[in-house]
Amino acid sequence: MSYLNLGIVAHVDAGKTSLTERLLHHAGVIDRPGSVDGGDTTTDTLALERERGITIRASVASFPAGDVTVNVLDTPGHPDFIAEVDRSLAVLDGAVLVLSAVEGVQAQTLVLMRALQRLRLPVIVFVNKIDRRGARPGAVADAVARRLSPDILPVQRVLAAGTPSARVEPLPDDGLRDWLAGESRRGAAHPVLFGSAVTGAGVPELAAALGTYLPVADGGVGADAAEPSGVVFAIDREGGRKRTFVRMRSGALRVRDRIDLGHGRAERVTGLRIAHRGTLEPRPIAEAGQIAVVQGLSTARVGDVVGPAQPGDERASQFPPPSYETVVDVVPEDRGRLYAALTELAEQDPLIRVRRRDEEITVSLYGEVQREVLAAVLQREYGVAARFGEVRTARQERIVGTGHALEVKKQDGNEFLATIGLRLEPAPVGSGVTFELECERGSMPPAFFDAVEDTVRRELARGPLRWPVPDARVVMTHSGYAPRQSHMHQKFNKAMSSTGADFRGLTPRLLAAAVRRAGTVVCEPVHRFVIEVPDDAVGSVTSLIGRLGGVPFESGVAGVGIAVVRGEIPAGAVAAVQRDLPGLTRGEGVCQTEHDRFEPMREVART
Repeated sequence: MSYLNLGIVAHVDAGKTSLTERLLHHAGVIDRPGSVDGGDTTTDTLALERERGITIRASVASFPAGDVTVNVLDTPGHPDFIAEVDRSLAVLDGAVLVLSAVEGVQAQTLVLMRALQRLRLPVIVFVNKIDRRGARPGAVADAVARRLSPDILPVQRVLAAGTPSARVEPLPDDGLRDWLAGESRRGAAHPVLFGSAVTGAGVPELAAALGTYLPVADGGVGADAAEPSGVVFAIDREGGRKRTFVRMRSGALRVRDRIDLGHGRAERVTGLRIAHRGTLEPRPIAEAGQIAVVQGLSTARVGDVVGPAQPGDERASQFPPPSYETVVDVVPEDRGRLYAALTELAEQDPLIRVRRRDEEITVSLYGEVQREVLAAVLQREYGVAARFGEVRTARQERIVGTGHALEVKKQDGNEFLATIGLRLEPAPVGSGVTFELECERGSMPPAFFDAVEDTVRRELARGPLRWPVPDARVVMTHSGYAPRQSHMHQKFNKAMSSTGADFRGLTPRLLAAAVRRAGTVVCEPVHRFVIEVPDDAVGSVTSLIGRLGGVPFESGVAGVGIAVVRGEIPAGAVAAVQRDLPGLTRGEGVCQTEHDRFEPMREVART
């Protein structure tokens, strides 16, 4: 059996979920195509997805196409969920990029195509909605060549475009089809097909083209000789049980196998299900090329490699960090449940990062829509009515010097039975917080050292200016405690003996003093941008970028009449660019941004 792990990607409302339904129906997997408006699609399984008519989480369905089993991943189209798309792309063999024959190339279309090109994934371009009034399939194909890639070749023509009877017929084979098939399978050229997910026109031709223009993998290759290997690309829960989605790379994974997840984690597989004909079927074995839903991996995280690493596995764990955050609150009695729910959701999505400091809970995210969806998920799935604050830019504090603080137990205003000395130093970007000892580890019980380290890490999650300090070297220079004592013939006397509470109570004060003496600088996320605009709008756009604190690095030609501008801009200014760009470019400008780094803030008006 051969397998094709296929992604269907598109701008919002281009029709990718409807196309998935039509492919499943054509293959005989479902009796009728589900409707996004009707809320009965196969792949949008979340109630929230059905209500909103958008895809939020990537999902898997399977159907046969000739002698190939196609595992299709229906991925989100909204920019707030691009991280879900990115990690799905990392496990694909190829993709179908869906465009509307009416709207044509849109902002997210461009972002997705650039991601596919960066990964060198083979792509079939499918121009959908040829039956819609205003459909212009020829013009859209020209726009694809002009704005997405010149290496495209339509293999069909559309008859009666813009009417309910729109249909497709193949163009004469001019001897280029075999060449196109070979080039497409290695990602160097892209066939363009047309159709309608609503009427089914062109869908049989698309299904037949999958095995021709996209690479397939032989299942079970090396199953006996190779150790099972795969990559975790999604995690969710069903009935309270954790489900781990694994793309199998090689070998065979069996129920009761004990597998290595890295970092000292080894777990036993307690159950397996395989995507098959629109459902997930229990199976005793998962082979190379298959998508397996694995049970029993309680510590698995998205991006984990199962077994030995294979080329390309690292793509699934490379996630650009979100650049925005919001404060989440509930009634006091629900605060514990809120934090537990967010922690569980963060396990499913590694780009949801949760911080808790005292009574404040902060969550990082990509934008307003993700915030709305997260609030709805908390309400529906966890019964937590959370209140979200405004989305703000997620900043950091960086240590700029060295600071030292010392207090000796019960001296000079120190009310704690603890002696602690801390020295705080800068650390390289990305190195994290390290905790080291210059005092003897045997100078006091290990639990007291642990109390200091745990408190240091918790306190640095929010610096003096309320932003996290992600990188720092903390050295404990002095230690001291009062040994366990008691009055004669009496039980332990806390007033005479040190406890963990003494060290947890004193550490925040000392660390705050060390941070003040070392000094910090607030840093903001900076995004790389690529903006495509009509060539007569370059001056206006570069002027806008400059006013918002950005730096245009270069400009060039992206196509006939289209210019491309590249540079960098503070994340806090991205919304202003996206707001003003349409007015400066007659609605034709498209902006892509991607997190690059954090750097010290500059005072610039960003309105």
